[in-house]
Amino acid sequence: MKLYPPVIRDQIHLPQSFPITMSQTKGVSPTFQRLHWHTALEINYIIRGSGYYLINGNRYDFQQGDIVLIDSNDLHRAVETESLVMGIIMFDPAYLALEQRYDTELLVPFRETGVRFDNVLDRSNAQLKKLQSLLEEMWTEYLRGEAHYETVIRSQLVRFLAYANRYFAKDPGARSRRARGMETIRTILHEMEAKPDFSWTLKELAERAHLSASRFSSLFTQVVGTSPMDYLIQLRLSKAVELIETTDGKIIDIASECGFRNLSNFNRLFKQHIGKLPTELRA
Repeated sequence: MKLYPPVIRDQIHLPQSFPITMSQTKGVSPTFQRLHWHTALEINYIIRGSGYYLINGNRYDFQQGDIVLIDSNDLHRAVETESLVMGIIMFDPAYLALEQRYDTELLVPFRETGVRFDNVLDRSNAQLKKLQSLLEEMWTEYLRGEAHYETVIRSQLVRFLAYANRYFAKDPGARSRRARGMETIRTILHEMEAKPDFSWTLKELAERAHLSASRFSSLFTQVVGTSPMDYLIQLRLSKAVELIETTDGKIIDIASECGFRNLSNFNRLFKQHIGKLPTELRA
């Protein structure tokens, strides 16, 4: 009996402080030729040529100008048919967790491919040019690496997803099948945002959502892109950054005000997520 190699997860290494990578490939690399999956979200922009993707057992042909969306954990492989050049963007879904306080459907174009959205966005839609322009602007910013390019790319990515939601849903008038769950998560997000210093536990958050801890954690991660406790850390760190930049408060007091009971743990998490220590940010 013939043995096939296992389908293993690709380890996509994304910088903690700026978890997004952008690259351009000619043809299809060996990594993309084999069936693979990863937890990162992926956007492909077909710059030239043609080919097709096999995604979760379905074939999707693409050509120059097409935009392909690939969700976390999708089994996929690319095949070149003619002179293929494509731009590839990969990012951590948790990267936009804070933005989802205001728009919990931001990642729906990925999460509901095959349901409300196509993996290959409709090339006959006149609004596709908007998304193409945003991807090209992101690529230019990424290559130049000028001051604050990370912020510009982040804002362009949010606009890309907002426009994808607005213009490319198959049935814009229909509510998502997960709408009720999203409303539940939206309510919890607002409670966490109002009191980030509170000593929230997974059990307490789940009880407020009237769900089991495991179901709540799964739904929260599916909607937001990160676990409830990881999101809470990001929320607290976001507030800490604001206080460090706008007040003269002592670092230890700011850490406590943001819900961190241990200064060394605060410094470690701050360095891990923000890329520098609190004292370095203030300096």
